[in-house]
Amino acid sequence: QVQLLESGGGSVQSGGSLRLSCAVSGLFHAPYTMGWFRRAPGKEREGVASIQNNGAATYSDSVKGRFTISQDNAANMLYLQLNSLEPNDTAMYYCAAELGDDYDQRFSFLRWNLGRKYWGQGTQVTVSL
Repeated sequence: QVQLLESGGGSVQSGGSLRLSCAVSGLFHAPYTMGWFRRAPGKEREGVASIQNNGAATYSDSVKGRFTISQDNAANMLYLQLNSLEPNDTAMYYCAAELGDDYDQRFSFLRWNLGRKYWGQGTQVTVSL
């Protein structure tokens, strides 16, 4: 059973930074794709960034250049560094994982309704002017 637990959300002013963390268990060295999604009130869940075993990272256009995804395999942790935050980044952020690391999965993973994903409970990020 894959389990994910996010932490690190909070409230910041526009231009500020946050670092989200996700503790991952249950993958047992299987090939994987992991990443972050967000859901703002009244909007559909949006894929933000993905990363695979080999460290290959993919970002949505809305966060490219501002957010950085990383992992610590030894500690079974996934991270998302959020810089230059804007009010439009306000959302619940979710950590997710699915088995497999095909090249195309780097992109398909960002579609929340594709694949068999495991989800965390979410952590709130609020950005004010």
